[in-house]
Amino acid sequence: MAITLEGAFTIPADKRIVWSGLNDPDVLRACIPGCHTLEKASDNEFFAIAKVKIGPMNTSIKGKVELRDVDAPNSCRLLGEGLGGIAGFAKGEADIRLTDVPEGTSVTYAVEANVGGKLAHLGGRFFDGMAKRMVDRFFARFVAVIAPDQSAA
Repeated sequence: MAITLEGAFTIPADKRIVWSGLNDPDVLRACIPGCHTLEKASDNEFFAIAKVKIGPMNTSIKGKVELRDVDAPNSCRLLGEGLGGIAGFAKGEADIRLTDVPEGTSVTYAVEANVGGKLAHLGGRFFDGMAKRMVDRFFARFVAVIAPDQSAA
């Protein structure tokens, strides 16, 4: 099943601080919902394990993300894949762009992914809503970590 997701968030911080946070395993571990481990294997590769509830399923997802076409601190392409055991798999890519705005930094994303296994049986509309909620939670946590004075405002 194919999934497409696009959006933008404004982070009240300088673009270089946002870029640094998006590449810091400690920051990412604190912000990714359900993340148990996240290791930076190289400058452009991360490995993670997250425990998540997806509809009626609780599953542990082991994943890998690789950064490509890196233009720091402006943009990159993420290639990722995750295996959730009997629940299924996900594989996809995302284009990430950071732009200076008066309020700080605008982070825009466009994701295209494929989901298979039992996860795919939950349906596209279910995944659209779930993915949007996870992205919203990630960015709320991200702001709280890198711009704590602004997250309470």
